[in-house]
Amino acid sequence: MGKALGWIMLLCALWSAPARAEDGYDLWLRYHRLPAVQADRVAAAATSIVRDEDDAPIVAAAGELTRGLSGLTGGAVAAGPIGDGAIVIGTARSPRIAALGLPLSGLGREGFVLRSATIDGRRVTVIAANAPVGVLYGAFRLLRIVQTGGAFDRLAVVDRPKLDLRVLDHWDNPDRYVERGYAGQSLWDWQKLPGFADPRYTDYARANASIGINGAVLNNVNASPDMLTPAFLGKVEKLAAIFRPWGIRVYLSAKFSAPIEIGGLKTADPLDPVVAAWWRAKADEIYARIPDFGGFLVKANSEGQPGPGDYGRSHAEGANMLAAAVKPHGGVVM
Repeated sequence: MGKALGWIMLLCALWSAPARAEDGYDLWLRYHRLPAVQADRVAAAATSIVRDEDDAPIVAAAGELTRGLSGLTGGAVAAGPIGDGAIVIGTARSPRIAALGLPLSGLGREGFVLRSATIDGRRVTVIAANAPVGVLYGAFRLLRIVQTGGAFDRLAVVDRPKLDLRVLDHWDNPDRYVERGYAGQSLWDWQKLPGFADPRYTDYARANASIGINGAVLNNVNASPDMLTPAFLGKVEKLAAIFRPWGIRVYLSAKFSAPIEIGGLKTADPLDPVVAAWWRAKADEIYARIPDFGGFLVKANSEGQPGPGDYGRSHAEGANMLAAAVKPHGGVVM
């Protein structure tokens, strides 16, 4: 009887315990505590985060390291002075980083160096890059090393992306309908932007930055010309501000016939000087709001979409006209 009662009590306890399930939202950025021995080893090698610079991606990198290492070790890893086990992050603008003479040349703005080093007689881990976004990518690499059981007491990693453009292409419409019903409702709540920004927008940017995505085309290739109007550009500007600390630029799908539909012109002929001037003015308007705007993606003369072929022009002529509009700002056309 006693044994049976014991089993009943155990089952009741299990039945009443709150259920905890992995819902997948945190993706690979869970940062659950490591096994005890490994957690203790990491805690001894990661005692504080040290930075001299306040650029948004470096602040984001420091925050991610704090979040990640605290979760993985079960302790509290936060900003602090340089001591044994400090993680020093920054660009060559930081005197501490510059004094190390790290191999940063040839890494561009997105490459990074992870290096075990000595600063002021203290054994530290250094994350260095030419630009702040490289520091962010280096922070994510260090966390991946820790998550996968690697040691970082003898680090010597030098890396840079092989592709300059690493872009996600959303097929989302202004009414939050996703083309052909793919993936349910759009993440972008255009009706509430820019006044309300869903916290998921930051989560989206953070997750993408962790795997090196540096651009997002926000709207469907079968584009609505409304996306280029001031009302929507204000919403796009808000998303760009949220993505910027994570090294992600926004792009827009542009409808080739926009000069007619929202510009009041009678033609969208890419060789017409008035049309070219309209696109230059539109690009200037966008970059005045979003200085790091990525550029345009255009679906032209495909599946009924308008394009240069409507005027007997080639795709090259259409693309070159748009490229001339964004070139002064460093934008691209896809």
